[in-house]
Amino acid sequence: MAIKSFVNESELLKQIAKGDQRAFKLIFDHYRPQIYSFSLKYLKSELQAEEVVQEVFLKLWKLEDRLTAIRDLENYLLTLSRNKSFDLLRRMKLEARSIEPLGAWDKITNDTEEEILLNDTRKVLNDGIALLPPQQKQVYQLCHQEGLKYDEVAARLQLSPQTVQRHMKLALHFLRDYLSKHTDVAAMLIIFKLL
Repeated sequence: MAIKSFVNESELLKQIAKGDQRAFKLIFDHYRPQIYSFSLKYLKSELQAEEVVQEVFLKLWKLEDRLTAIRDLENYLLTLSRNKSFDLLRRMKLEARSIEPLGAWDKITNDTEEEILLNDTRKVLNDGIALLPPQQKQVYQLCHQEGLKYDEVAARLQLSPQTVQRHMKLALHFLRDYLSKHTDVAAMLIIFKLL
């Protein structure tokens, strides 16, 4: 049965309004490809275009008695497909926005975890520094914590620059050894930045 003519289409809509599935299938088979390609143009997704097709025909089926008021079925279906496509695009945009804060939350969480790890690592490092012999401890603190050069530390402690360098080398060796026994690999990466 052709549905090109207005009379046939109106007749089919009346039959669908009465629950005629055969009439509905004729309309579905005729307009499905057009609605699918129309939606695909907007959505660029076959799966989503298929979703629009399903929603459009489900809405058409649910209209029941109101179907007989439709004068231009093709225009009605294409308008419905466009609206459903835009609704889907809006929904996807909102979902994408709602995911963004989660990404920010992950970053905050990662930053917090890193901060905790860094604090734990600093504690282990400070414990190691406390175990250094007094001269090594003083040299390490002046060089690494106050940022003084070997010459400046040598002048302040009245030592030769070579002695300061030797104390620093021994302190670093001890601290790396101490930290490797008291922390995990992730912390070690942070520690080597601290040393």
